[in-house]
Amino acid sequence: MARFLFIRLLQTLPVLWAVATLTFFMVRYAPGGPFTAEKSIPPEILKRLEAHYGLDQPLGVQYLRFLKNLVTGREPSIRHANRTVGEIIRESFPVSLELGSWALLIALGIGLPAGMLAAQKPNTLQDYVPMSAAMVGVGLPTFVLGPLVVLLFALKFGWFNTSGWNAPSDRVLPAFTLGCHLAAYVARLTRGGMLEVMGQDFIRTARAKGASGWRILTRHAWRGGLLPVVTFLGPAAAGLITGSFVIETVFNIPGLGKYFVGSVFDRDIPVVGGTVFFFAALILFFNLLVDIAQAWLNPKVRLE
Repeated sequence: MARFLFIRLLQTLPVLWAVATLTFFMVRYAPGGPFTAEKSIPPEILKRLEAHYGLDQPLGVQYLRFLKNLVTGREPSIRHANRTVGEIIRESFPVSLELGSWALLIALGIGLPAGMLAAQKPNTLQDYVPMSAAMVGVGLPTFVLGPLVVLLFALKFGWFNTSGWNAPSDRVLPAFTLGCHLAAYVARLTRGGMLEVMGQDFIRTARAKGASGWRILTRHAWRGGLLPVVTFLGPAAAGLITGSFVIETVFNIPGLGKYFVGSVFDRDIPVVGGTVFFFAALILFFNLLVDIAQAWLNPKVRLE
């Protein structure tokens, strides 16, 4: 295990460097700049602003400072006065973490039972109903489902607020929107993985011994059948926990995803670089957890 973790760490470092490098040059060479949206800035004030944020220095110096500040998180934001990138991430990430965690629980709570239920009796009504609902969930994006649930549960019935992140009830609609969309993928992957395992010899042996279909699913087939779900949940969980850009915008949630979208429009280079670097690190971390989980679920996999 220690050797495996060491090798993965060595593989992670060049990936993070490549992500940081591409982000820096893409933002620097994109049309416009952090001060182009301002109206009638005198040239001397513009020079002072660029000098304050180091934008007047050679590109190589800016790049090295950018890499250094990614690690420390101390570079000040251009659009958020008196706040550094590290402070923005520390303040907004817990919100996205909470939203993503609730959404992930909803997705697993709906998707796993639905997939296992469909796999128990394939090509029957017990299979068609949950899989049809899953197809609707796959084809219904969050930017459509989000306004629909707001229209129904917030505006028509008045059960929840339309936006915000203050009361505990404000978590329900955005978490439900994210979780239902992901649950559709989880259900279909669970069904496919379960059906593949159900055709193997050790399952036939369990049936020959008189084990019921549900017992076979819950005692024998689930470890192998959930492998596709675990593989999918790595980047999916990272995307949920780092914040859904669309959902945080629709529901006006002060999460990390909303800051990222705003920083792109504002050409806030430090915040763009910091959030992208943070997202990439989380994806790599969750992929590592997926590898460990696969080794636990599948005895044939060895972490070497």
